[in-house]
Amino acid sequence: MATISRFVAKDCNFHSFHALSRSNYGLTAKTLHTHNLKCDFGGAGDERSSLRVQSKGKPLIALSFPCSNVHSSVIRSRTVQCKAATNVPGDLSGDSSGMTQYEKIIETLTTLFPLWVVLGTIIGIYKPSAVTWLQTDLFTVGLGFLMLSMGLTLTFDDFRRCLRNPWTVGVGFLAQYFIKPLLGFAIATALKLSAPLATGLILVSCCPGGQASNVATYISKGNVALSVLMTTCSTVGAIIMTPLLTKLLAGQLVPVDAAGLALSTFQVVLVPTIIGVLSNEYFPKFTSKIITVTPLIGVMLTTLLCASPIGQVADVLKTQGAQLLLPVALLHAAAFLIGYWISKLSFGESTSRTISIECGMQSSALGFLLAQKHFTNPLVAVPSAVSVVCMALGGSALAVYWRNQPIPIDDKDDFKE
Repeated sequence: MATISRFVAKDCNFHSFHALSRSNYGLTAKTLHTHNLKCDFGGAGDERSSLRVQSKGKPLIALSFPCSNVHSSVIRSRTVQCKAATNVPGDLSGDSSGMTQYEKIIETLTTLFPLWVVLGTIIGIYKPSAVTWLQTDLFTVGLGFLMLSMGLTLTFDDFRRCLRNPWTVGVGFLAQYFIKPLLGFAIATALKLSAPLATGLILVSCCPGGQASNVATYISKGNVALSVLMTTCSTVGAIIMTPLLTKLLAGQLVPVDAAGLALSTFQVVLVPTIIGVLSNEYFPKFTSKIITVTPLIGVMLTTLLCASPIGQVADVLKTQGAQLLLPVALLHAAAFLIGYWISKLSFGESTSRTISIECGMQSSALGFLLAQKHFTNPLVAVPSAVSVVCMALGGSALAVYWRNQPIPIDDKDDFKE
């Protein structure tokens, strides 16, 4: 999913507002003619440059990418390709001819993520041996690589932007680690789930936001830049929040090794992310080379990480699938709704959609891994496996619905670059 993060950008202004169409946001890039536009590129020493379109107006969007791509695109064409919006909900519509064929393929594969989840689910249930080879150790490596790929798209300035948006990011963080865990506990109690299933539901509800939420936000005309920031903050916070909340809410049901959960979260989530950020910050030339490969690997890995949990609990799903589907589906549906309603009290439509999706979409793969490593009863891992499917399909369905609902022209801008 790191491919979406690469489209998030900084410090770009349009010379004239007519270049932007707020009423029609497509999935492809918008071609802006360079008439009356001034573009500043980094010097030869800057391995990752930012394209700036200067004007006297308010900053709207920008694009950050490797210098080599900037120079080659300028030589090939006198048009400027801008891909992601930060202060504008959704993205821009128009011709995507400025993207390479490889980038078009990756974008298509990424936006078809729900389809890969469905296919993975079918394979996992009816041909589990095809995906169950991805056991705990390999699963850990795969999830760590996804975290690394996310870190490779981040810089120190992304974390500084969190400080510039404390209220917006804070509400999202609160929704992630307050609303969702309480929902998991309430649903498990109301439906009188067995101790292992209740623990598994609580565990997955305490996990950080998943990278798939960035894709869903992109499709729903939400604020992709804010989505990436919120995913990053919840990922960093997971080392404390996930074990602490699981211990508090599920500790009376089964023994919870909070220290073990914290250590695993640190190793699998935080360490790879930090390595990625440091690599991008201090070795940009190296990062710009490998980052062209990570999106494709990420799409394949994400599909495997979704299919493998299903395959490993296939027997349980065949016998108790309906019973397990209801609480997990309720958890995600309620999180989407409550996240949206609470956000609408203070924020505009675009930000509310973003927070709703972040609240409803968790890193179910992390929940499955933690359940396998730190709980003896295999049923604890089942809710996380079911969550993979519910999260992907529910989030995608909501994103497609919102994509067909217009963003108000005067929508409030809650995000500061």
